[in-house]
Amino acid sequence: MRRIGRVGRRLLFLAALLSGPASAHLQCVPYARAVSGIAIHGDAATWWGKAAHRYDRGETPEVGAVLAFRPTAAMPRGHVAVVAAIVDDRHIRLNHANWSRPGMVERAALAEDVSEAGDWSEVRIWYAPSRALGSRTNPTFGFIYAGDEAMALAAGDADGADRSEDAASARDAAG
Repeated sequence: MRRIGRVGRRLLFLAALLSGPASAHLQCVPYARAVSGIAIHGDAATWWGKAAHRYDRGETPEVGAVLAFRPTAAMPRGHVAVVAAIVDDRHIRLNHANWSRPGMVERAALAEDVSEAGDWSEVRIWYAPSRALGSRTNPTFGFIYAGDEAMALAAGDADGADRSEDAASARDAAG
């Protein structure tokens, strides 16, 4: 059997997640882990602490980095999303799951830094049902930076195109 690389394994894992039973909703954590290559497990709220001494962290967005959200009453387990593109100093595009509705994967969703200091500690995120940035502001810990290979994988998904054919091809390769 031919060996597949790390990127191939991630694509197969992501395809398996996306092809699961209709009743199983894709959560943000397995999606972010598969897309970013950042190997952290547990609720999104724990990612920032678990990244210490394993990954670089900071307040500047980079393509492929994971934006880690603080837990709130509205999202007690936090949230994680992968930076797909940098638009300008206050706007980025995110790829993430389970934000606008349960299990929904969103690609190139707009995120706006609304923090007074411009440090991405508070953001507003595109909310599909309203077709606008959400009215709620969301506190964040910051960005967890992926390695070079993981960043290349995330950048390959930055255009926001529909990847259903890619997922189908990965399922066929696994089958």
